[in-house]
Amino acid sequence: MSQRKSDRPHICTSPDCGCGLTRRDFLRLSALTTAAVAAPLLRAGDVLAQSARGDDVPVRIGYLPITDATPLLIAHARKLYEAEGLSTEKPRLFRSWAQIVEAFVAGQVNVIHLLSPSTLWVRYGTRFPAKVVAWNHVNGSGITVANNIDKITDLGGKSFAIPFWYSIHNILLQKLLRANGLTPVSRARGGNIAPNEVNLVVQPPAEMVSALAGGAIAGYVVAEPFNAAAEVKGVGKILRFSGDVWKDHACCVTFLAERDIAERPEWAQRVTSAIVKAQLWARDNQLETAKALSADGPDRYTPHPVDTLAKVFSTADYTRYEASGIVRNKGWHQRRITFQPYPFPSYTEELVRALRETHVEGDNAFLRELDPAFAALDLVDDRFVRRAIADLGGPAAFGLSADFTRRETIVV
Repeated sequence: MSQRKSDRPHICTSPDCGCGLTRRDFLRLSALTTAAVAAPLLRAGDVLAQSARGDDVPVRIGYLPITDATPLLIAHARKLYEAEGLSTEKPRLFRSWAQIVEAFVAGQVNVIHLLSPSTLWVRYGTRFPAKVVAWNHVNGSGITVANNIDKITDLGGKSFAIPFWYSIHNILLQKLLRANGLTPVSRARGGNIAPNEVNLVVQPPAEMVSALAGGAIAGYVVAEPFNAAAEVKGVGKILRFSGDVWKDHACCVTFLAERDIAERPEWAQRVTSAIVKAQLWARDNQLETAKALSADGPDRYTPHPVDTLAKVFSTADYTRYEASGIVRNKGWHQRRITFQPYPFPSYTEELVRALRETHVEGDNAFLRELDPAFAALDLVDDRFVRRAIADLGGPAAFGLSADFTRRETIVV
């Protein structure tokens, strides 16, 4: 156990897509580090930002159809942005992380959720000035495997899918593999995989369930509801929940451009306050949240059925996993997914350390120079979330310590 304080984007045609980053997407995003590619997008974003006056700019949400986006979408569904005096546009669904980041850089959307490790890459790898203002949720991911897989060591010699190299999914999976004597590799299609190796392939989440059912992969680690979808369809089972490895970890966070924070701080505050209020509501209204996000909901934010989403949000269903032994750390008293918005500095520090020992493709030289304590202060602006939490009664409303500190707990 480790404890520390602390210009044609990829279009996915799948109707129930919640895409991860394909290799092509990764290359597109990597190109943002070059002036020739980044400059037109940055200029477009600056024009849009300057055309808006004061706090009158509408909230333009960009999201992928995964439960990580819940607070942004529930705030829209319950008109919490309007209650804060903001106008909104209809949330815009994207089919890949590449699309959402490009739209964000260009100012086409101004409020997004993004994988927490990817925020490090965007700010320090591509050098785009943006900051985390709140966490979207805690936990909310899992390791799903074929029905004939019973333990981590059974994955030796097989291929396993991840949604992106810079994801908490990749980090936690590789910790588990190494702890069980397995080596994560990334072999070309058809390459030999040794019995003590696990071949990692980046795959859109919407393709994972069918790939597992067809035997192309032995399993995957991903955000919900794609783990629940495999269970509902009977093609796979949960081997471990991500929150049972790293206690109450962040997966996706709310990301705002620095220009909006600097020029419109009250707007940033209102956006954050609406999202924090949505989180508090979602904690106690699990079935209503599932219905609002479902394909049968009035806004049809996601293509997922209510029963699959309800399985993710249900506290009773999680108790069953504890009883079966799938959940090993019963004393942690967690949920499959829950919501608390405060971005703990200790988490960001541990995230930087964990990424340094995680195999990722592409140029990750920026990680070697990135000081964990600096990143915790520079990547995150917690002024707005602190005020939002205070307005709702303080940290106790979310079960947090009064001093906003915690100890990071990782059990592999």
